[in-house]
Amino acid sequence: MAYTLGHLEDQQAFAASFNLMRVLRPHVANPAHYVAQLLRQVGQGYRLLAAWEAGQVVGLAGYRELENLLYGRFIYVDDLVVHPDLQRGGLGARLLDAVREEAVQRGCAHFVLDTGLHMPLAQRFYFRQGLLAHGMHFTQRLHTESPA
Repeated sequence: MAYTLGHLEDQQAFAASFNLMRVLRPHVANPAHYVAQLLRQVGQGYRLLAAWEAGQVVGLAGYRELENLLYGRFIYVDDLVVHPDLQRGGLGARLLDAVREEAVQRGCAHFVLDTGLHMPLAQRFYFRQGLLAHGMHFTQRLHTESPA
């Protein structure tokens, strides 16, 4: 399939991505809160790359450039989702490749993402894309209400 890739830059484009992002993030239930969250994240360096087909958003890769003592400068992939009807067709790999190339162009030393332990299909996909598991990600919930 011929997909058009491009970064979403404004509120209208972010709103157009809401239904697909909910496939990955079903707890994000309010479109206005979603757009407001993305606008805050953009202010922190977040970018949302979309794949379009026939005027519809069919794939998303959200990422940001960060720096820390562990990795130096790196690209962190926050979100990767492909429309369920198009999974296993190469679009996820194409999105990751585009973000990986962005990391190379920016001179980043690493390309990093997390995936849930409950997602073995995603883990196999990431291994096939050349990503290796180097640790576990630990979290602790500090409040009872979701900001989204």
